[in-house]
This record gives sequence, structure tokens and C-alpha cells, in this order.
Amino acid sequence: MAPKPTPKKKRPAASKKTAQKHSNPSPSGGETHQTVADGGDGSSLTTQQGVVISDDQNTLTVGDRGPQLLEDFVLREKLFHFDHERIPERVVHARGYGAKGTFECYDALTDITMASLFAATGKKTDVFVRFSTVAGNKGSADLARDVRGFAVKFYTDAGNWDLVGNNIPVFFIQDAMKFPDLVHAAKPEPHCGFPQAQTAHDNFWDFVSLMPESTHMLMWIMSDRAIPRSFRFMEGFGVHTFRLVDEGGASTYVKFHWKPMGGVQSVTWNEAVKINGADPDFHRRDLWNSIDSGDFPEWELGVQMFDDDFADSFDFDVLDSSKLIPEEQIPVTPIGKMTLNQNVDNFFTETEQVAFCTANVVPGIDFTNDPLLQGRNFSYLDTQLKRLGSPNFTHIPVNAPRCPVMHFQQDGHMSTQAPEFGRANYEPNSWGSEGGPREDPERGYRSFAAAESGDKRRVRAESFADHYSQARQFYDSQTDVERNHIVDAFVFELSKVETVAVQERMLAGLRNVSDDLAQRVADGLGLALPDAADAARPTRTDLEPSPALSMLADPLESFAGRKIGVLVAEGTDPKVLAALRKAAKNEGALMALVAPKKHGVMDSAGSELEIAEKIDGGPSVVFDAIAVVLNDEQAERLALDAVAKDFVSDAHAHCKFVAYTGSSTPLFDAVGVTDFDDGYHDLGTKSAAATFVRACRQVRHWERQPAVDQT
Repeated sequence: MAPKPTPKKKRPAASKKTAQKHSNPSPSGGETHQTVADGGDGSSLTTQQGVVISDDQNTLTVGDRGPQLLEDFVLREKLFHFDHERIPERVVHARGYGAKGTFECYDALTDITMASLFAATGKKTDVFVRFSTVAGNKGSADLARDVRGFAVKFYTDAGNWDLVGNNIPVFFIQDAMKFPDLVHAAKPEPHCGFPQAQTAHDNFWDFVSLMPESTHMLMWIMSDRAIPRSFRFMEGFGVHTFRLVDEGGASTYVKFHWKPMGGVQSVTWNEAVKINGADPDFHRRDLWNSIDSGDFPEWELGVQMFDDDFADSFDFDVLDSSKLIPEEQIPVTPIGKMTLNQNVDNFFTETEQVAFCTANVVPGIDFTNDPLLQGRNFSYLDTQLKRLGSPNFTHIPVNAPRCPVMHFQQDGHMSTQAPEFGRANYEPNSWGSEGGPREDPERGYRSFAAAESGDKRRVRAESFADHYSQARQFYDSQTDVERNHIVDAFVFELSKVETVAVQERMLAGLRNVSDDLAQRVADGLGLALPDAADAARPTRTDLEPSPALSMLADPLESFAGRKIGVLVAEGTDPKVLAALRKAAKNEGALMALVAPKKHGVMDSAGSELEIAEKIDGGPSVVFDAIAVVLNDEQAERLALDAVAKDFVSDAHAHCKFVAYTGSSTPLFDAVGVTDFDDGYHDLGTKSAAATFVRACRQVRHWERQPAVDQT
């Protein structure tokens, strides 16, 4: 007899609690819920695994006030990723800002180099540029006195070329062996952790006073070159001597220069200190706003090219990174133009993750035996591995070449690109058309066949031993205003040094540059001038001044790209503002209104003015020139306002050009400016605004700066 089938059990009815339809989250605790039904881009929020999230405000708990559950994978993933968001910051150049653009070659250079980006007139190459300070951390302020990094990644059709330079053409040290010591000395002192982004402390000056090779770089760092007005208005230099190599294997020495099309401009130290307080992101904001508004920054790439005969006859060693070649001896030849026309899409993925390396060169560009360059070539790969966590950092889009990439390197952390050639992961192999890439003797990179010989030993070349002559040449090449600023900078920095012996040793070294400089710094410190330090080579006094080393010796020809801050208040004359705005626009300059309040400021015609900054958030230090357009009543009122008085007194002290209406004079009277010099322009005439803006092309009215008693 067949067994009876087992009867099926009925599925239990779902409880009312589990059968309920899930509805939009209810803000029972008053929290804000933005659901997909409320707007946004229409997409649903998900985890990294793609699971849609129903509630991104509350943790999964037992009851309303009960314990949290470990099964809450949404919370776990969110906190896990947050806890690992930060990667190690760069040891140097930590604070930086990037932008994208193009480089266009002026004329084909095939007779000099096989580098493909210089192969044809008008050829364009995409670039990524990162500007940076060196000593400070990521959170430091933009206007520190410091060398600025000027690194350019060219995405050429023959691979990536990184021109990793600075805004100063020389460096502190001659051999990479001393780089860790230099950086340790410049960074915050280890026992106390300060000062941040400053060299004004004992460790730094102790180190450089014992390193006479640093003297030339110190002259540049103490000049206004170290406090640029904008990334847009600073030069860039490749620092080292490189080689250009043609198809036949012939070599030409080259030094690379970036020349800003908008001219070179810096701020004064007093301005820098105040800008850091008013807007620590001043340089970042300036670059972003310029590109965002369509005022694209441009630089010409220039080269100094020379042969072995010049190198052998030059007064100094061309492999010494603490030396430069004056432009009067070898002029800079423009070979192309770089335009930055796109801001980054995401700061972290591009600016923070971009990886530069001096060893990234393309066929046609080669190295020399500059010992600092050789050390940088060795070091930078380690840097990228430490920061980015994997040898696969070239898989990150900002670092990825934009030409075919074929190799047998494999695996490693975060590998995102699978090989395209099946079983072959080595060569030579026997797999024919499936065997992957092969070496290419015709198109492949070939190093210049330099003949080398000598004993293996640790030694510094005698040709590197003159540490003071070019430092003297730099000082002699500056205008009186620039020399005054160099003296002031040395006095300020050394006044922060607590060890008198270090101050005296630095003064002894400066005597080998200029007795005038050393004496003025000693007077500023209140110290007696010591004897000159012993020098490995006597300082040459026959080097001619080089006007190219001075920023002020080559005056600006345009005020384009600069900004005028106009102080206004209730009842300001709109006709004067219209004239100023028209003159600024014709010059390619910007104009921003500053007022005691952000909203509700009406002009004399009853129209509301668009205020860019409340006066305490828009001091005159963040503008290149100012205008004061007030009626009698408001001028009298603001004459009692400390912030308004700072606006005009700072502009006066910083030698800026100032425009004003006659009714505004009570504000100037309140700060003791009663005798207007030629840098002041009365807006009372029809053409006054245009005349004022034309005068602003000089940027500063340096004649206002008090004369320095040098007796």
C-alpha cells in the first residue's frame, strides 16, 4: 500500500508588524530627511556596494533609545571610509593648488630635440599644474615667506614629462644628501612643534649659517619673490640644467623658464601678514576665481640653450643648482605658451593625488650630472609610494599617461587595469601575436651617450666652491626699494632667533655678500658687525648687475587681471562708480565694492549696490588699488570707524594707488593723510577714472615709501 503524501503545511500569516509597507522615514526626533521624492538629481543614495539607503540620518538601534546594533553595515561602512579619508600629506609642498590647461608650441624644434611636444608649430599638449608652498603643512596660510613650487605635468603623446620647478631659479643646497637636513631645519622645531610655515627660528638659521652654499638662495628668499601677489604673477624655473637631444643623438644643454604673461608682482611683508589673517586661501581663491571668470592665466615657456664650450667657459659650474646663468649672457628664448583654462573637478582626486617626478622625461629630454637633480630622480618614487599607497599610482586619472601604455608590470594594491595580452606577463616569450609588447629600438627612449670617468669617492667639485659671488650679484641687481625689503626681511627673521651666536655667524657670512647689507642688518638687530666669515673662494666684485634679476627694473605695462577695491556706503554717487567700472573693464581689471554692511546699501539714486565684501572682510590688502567714494555724511561717520581707517591707512602705507572723491577726505584726515602725493587721484573730473586706472599699471607708487637712512 502506497504511503499517503505528507500534507503541506500552511505558511504562517505575516504579522501586521512585518507586513507593513515601508514609508518615507519620519523625522521623529526633528531631524532633516531629504528623500529621492523631494528633488535632487533623482538618484538614490547607496552604499559603496550599491545597496540603496533608506535612512542616512539614524543608526540602527534596539528601540528609540536602545543600544546600536553591530549589523548596521551602513554606519560601519560610512565611518570606516571616513576614518581612512586622509592620506599622508607631502613632507614638503604639502599646501598646494592645481589647475588644468594646454601648452602650445610656437615653432618646431626638431633640429634641437626629438621631444614630441616640440615637434610642430602650434602643437597642443594637455597639462596639469600644481603650485605650492614648501615648508608649511596643508593647513598653513598662502602668504608665508617661502619658495613656491611650480610643477607642470605634460601629457605628451610620447609619455608624461614632469617639469618640477620652483619660482626661484636656484636652491639652498648643491647635493641631495643635505635635503633631509634642510627640510628638518626649516620645519617646526621638533621639541615644541612651532613655528609653522616660517623659517624665522633658530634651527633654520643655525643650519644655513653653517651652509654657505645657501647664501644665494637666501637672498632670493628674503626678497619679495618669496611673497608673490598671485600664482598668476610669478615666474617659474626648472632650476637644474637638463639636456635636449635630437634624433641624431646630439645634445644641447638647457635651462627652462616660465614667464607670466601678466608680469611679475609681489606683496610687501606687512601686506602678507595681514592677508594671511584676512584670507589664508588668498592665492587659491585668486587662481580659482580667475579661471572661473574666464581670465585664464598664461605663461611663456622659455629656454636658455648652450653647448659644452659655454659650459666650460662660464664663470660657475652649470651643474651647480645654487647658481644661475644671467639672462644678459644667454637670453631666454620663448618656445611656447601655457594657458590654464580649467579648474579641477575635485581637489583631492586631482590636486592631492597628482604625483610629480623629475625622472619622468620623454625621448628628447635628458638629465645632466647635477647632483641635486640626480638625488631628486632617486627620491620621488619613494614619495609617491608612501603617499598614495601603491606602485599603481599611475592608474589614478590625473597621473595616467594619455598615450598607449603597454608593459608587464602587474598586481599590487589598487590595481585597476587588467593586461590585454592573455597569458603573457613576461618577455621574451614564445606567444607570437598574443605575446604582448616588445622593446622598440627606433622609437624608444635613448639616454645621451655621455662619456664618464673618474674615481668612486664622496667629494664636492671644486667648481662648486664659490658661494657668495652670485649672491652679491643678485643684491647689486636690485633697486633701492627691493634692497630695503631684503634688509627688512633679514632683520625680521634673525630677530626671531634667540641664539646670538647664530645671528653673528649669519652676519659674518653676509659680509662676504655686501658690507652694506651686513651693516644694515646688524644695525637693525642692534649688534656689532663681526669679521667676515672665511670663504672657500673670495667673492668676485666684477660681475655686472643683471636687470633681469629685479622685479621692479622691468615695470609692468598693464593692470589687467588686478583688482580695485572701492569703499562705498549709503548715498554713494553711482555715476562715479560707473566711470570706475568702465575704466577697469577697459583695462581688463576687476572692481569690487566694499561697504560697512553686506546688504541694503543704497546709492544716491535709490538703487541697491551689489557689495562684494563687508569692510572688515575685505581690507585693502587684498586689492591692488583702492578708491573711496563716500558722501560727506558717510565720510564723517567712517572717520570714527577703526576698520575703515585701516582700509585707507594700509593702502597708503603699502604705496598703492588711491582714487577718491572730494567728499571722502574726512576719512583720510582721520588717519593723518592730508598731503596727497602723485599716487592719489581725485575723481572729480570726467576723465579722472580712466587716468587713475592707467596710473595703476605701475601697481605701486614707491616714491611714497619713506627713505632709509643708510649712514
